[in-house]
Amino acid sequence: MDEEQAQAAPLPSGRFAGRDAFQQLIRDALASAAREGWRELILSDADFADWPLGERAVSESLRAWSASGRRCTLLACRYDQVSIRHARFVTWRRAWSHIIEARACTSADPLELPSAIWSPGWVMQRLDAERCNGYSGAEPERRLLLKESLQEWLARSGPAFPATTLGL
Repeated sequence: MDEEQAQAAPLPSGRFAGRDAFQQLIRDALASAAREGWRELILSDADFADWPLGERAVSESLRAWSASGRRCTLLACRYDQVSIRHARFVTWRRAWSHIIEARACTSADPLELPSAIWSPGWVMQRLDAERCNGYSGAEPERRLLLKESLQEWLARSGPAFPATTLGL
């Protein structure tokens, strides 16, 4: 299988285990979002510390995905690790702030906030952050349950992670 075929392969469905598998799912999902023109994304994690958001390939996927009519919602307990670890992501967020809503649920227990990617057609959720295992798939029930859970967390959250900071 050549590189182009590998990149166009459908996203996996089922269980995953390990940090490498988790990070590869994120890379693959964002590449698919760009290639297939997903209209909406929700990225959720306690702090995004171990997501590969600062990688060049992820940044390029996000840039390619960013088009008219797209929306991305970020949900975290806090964003301090994003600023420290993911400079490319911070730059992308600044450039595309008009399509990105960043929310924080600072009172949430970091172990309870979903670590997930939701889209209308496919989801990935890490159930155990320490061991980096969880599931992914396109089943309607799985997508609906994750969306409902994320909506509950979003209802308890507030604006956060501003695209720019104004100094006096």
